[in-house]
Amino acid sequence: MSLLKKALLKMINIHDLVEGEAGDIPAFDTMNDPAAKEQKALNERKSIERIKNLLGNDLGEQLYHLWFEFEEKETYEAKVANALDKLEAQIQHNEKDISTWLEVEHKMSFMMDKHVGFDYTLQIFKEMVEEEADVKLKEAGIETENMKAKRFINK
Repeated sequence: MSLLKKALLKMINIHDLVEGEAGDIPAFDTMNDPAAKEQKALNERKSIERIKNLLGNDLGEQLYHLWFEFEEKETYEAKVANALDKLEAQIQHNEKDISTWLEVEHKMSFMMDKHVGFDYTLQIFKEMVEEEADVKLKEAGIETENMKAKRFINK
């Protein structure tokens, strides 16, 4: 396995480990709430510090830096990890019964463009995931055209 793939997998795993340790707060709870967004960031920073200190060696340092790389989303690997994290969340929604979806999640099904715009293959994957959500929403009698149109306004 290439170093690139190993770093990407470690980045994804440490991101999920930190969320598990800190207690993940859904995106729809932080979207329009700066205080909740800041609290989530603070909880996650404390969590990665605990993990780093618990390991107390080179691995702790490496995971610490990979977590910050993921959060900053500046490297190609971090952007891929972030895109996969967002797409995976939507795939989980697509698999659940529509009755479990909140109304805000209907709109969020079409808000992933900003996470995949840097990579053509991820854009295609996103379109497949969105199409699945679109079909599910339409089958439930939920109109999606306005939601899909707004994604271009939010870019």
